Amino acid sequence: MAEGPLSGIRVVEFMGLGPGPFGCLLLADLGAEILTVARPGQQPRSMLRNRAVIEVDAKEPTAAEALHAVIDRADVVVEGFRPGVLERMGFAPVALRERNRGLIVARMTGWGQTGPYAARAGHDITYIAVTGALHVSARAGTAPVPPANLLGDFGAGGMYLVTAVLAALVERARTGEGQVLDVAIVDGANYLTSMLHEYRAHGRWSDEPGTNRLDTGAPYYDVYRTADGGYVAVGALEDKFFEELADLLGLSGADRQDRQDPRSWPRLRSRIADAIGSRTRDEWADLAAATDACLAPVLSLAEAAGNPHVAARGILHGDPEHGWEPRLPLGHAPAGAEAGQVLRRWGVAGDHRDRLLAAY
Repeated sequence: MAEGPLSGIRVVEFMGLGPGPFGCLLLADLGAEILTVARPGQQPRSMLRNRAVIEVDAKEPTAAEALHAVIDRADVVVEGFRPGVLERMGFAPVALRERNRGLIVARMTGWGQTGPYAARAGHDITYIAVTGALHVSARAGTAPVPPANLLGDFGAGGMYLVTAVLAALVERARTGEGQVLDVAIVDGANYLTSMLHEYRAHGRWSDEPGTNRLDTGAPYYDVYRTADGGYVAVGALEDKFFEELADLLGLSGADRQDRQDPRSWPRLRSRIADAIGSRTRDEWADLAAATDACLAPVLSLAEAAGNPHVAARGILHGDPEHGWEPRLPLGHAPAGAEAGQVLRRWGVAGDHRDRLLAAY
């Protein structure tokens, strides 16, 4: 059984996509015990490590009864269906909490349980689009570039889900009461833009893409191509770091003047680009390693494990042949369990346990 800060917390997860599995992955890595419920024949999804998985036809009365018996013993239920689906399955959150007063039901959706878009389909890119979070991911004169599905599904969704669940567990410890959580990616993505909204309200952020310090407008916060076709990331925002970058690149005194003035940015960008283009990516990485120039190589997923700092932190496990598995440096190694062991540990009666473990 896994050890960790959430050891002893029992979570029933209805198998879904994206933010739900990622949030439950994090809960499992924090030590919670996860029982993942899949429909018969449902293809296994990603991010299911350290979980016990059972196949259940929740529409079949005896299976539904057995699943209710499991949820009666759980601390948290995580579901990612569209609004109303869980109710039609016979697992309405209100009814679940009538049977289990301390139960926390986390409803993970894109649009949330209410609002005019609640019943619509969508994906990461859809939700971050309407919050302004996608709009700021653009260079001047170009279309916004989706940051894979890291921002919506995982940052605004899965991480927000875990935060909400942890807060609800803390509140339950104080009051004894669980609750139903309406967790929406659109809400989380909007919250992630807090600083930008504050900047904009004070005239420090423009809605014109690629004109601000943090959206590639400033030449000292951007990505540059190197002599070998690779890239390095430059993030020398503060004066002292910019001076180290300028020393590293060999910029002249004239190049360093008026760097905060946007009118000087085109000239400074050209000088930085010329300097960085004179060496390879790894040459720049080696030269910058002992400095505070805030210059780093842009590595692929395959290359990341070879970075000395990533390796030293022990946050990627695996090997090049079988792939890499990100981990949290929490001082314990999560381990999954077989479904029968989980059900016995939770005290689920033998007849219910046998029904849930029956093969489809």
